[in-house]
Amino acid sequence: MKGGAYLRFDILSLDLFISFSEWSMTLSQNLPVYRSSYDFLLEIFRATKSLEREYKYTVGEKIKKETLAMMIEIQRANSAKSTRVERIVRAREHLEIIRLLLRILKDIGQFGLKRFVYLSQKIENIGRQLSGWLKYSQRA
Repeated sequence: MKGGAYLRFDILSLDLFISFSEWSMTLSQNLPVYRSSYDFLLEIFRATKSLEREYKYTVGEKIKKETLAMMIEIQRANSAKSTRVERIVRAREHLEIIRLLLRILKDIGQFGLKRFVYLSQKIENIGRQLSGWLKYSQRA
């Protein structure tokens, strides 16, 4: 009987661990900055489909990689309190590179003004959220 209770406790612990892992991931996905970044990533994937071949595999791939890297930093900042400030700073650095690449795509005629303005507004929104989160985290 004691062995059965011990086994049941292990199963309960595993269930709690799985629930905690799912809860932690859910928290990242519920962050407004994570959702905004994810929406921006989807827009970037849509926008880079129409790039000329010469730019699709250079600047287009780079902007997608930088956006993914920014999202990973946001997720990691949410997971680890000890490195949160450092990771938010890295996410902001990725955002600045994304901003530069977006400007390049506009200047070489790959993005029209309307698309550029739309994506720039999304970048500004993400930047404001990261700045607010950074200020809050530095006080804590």
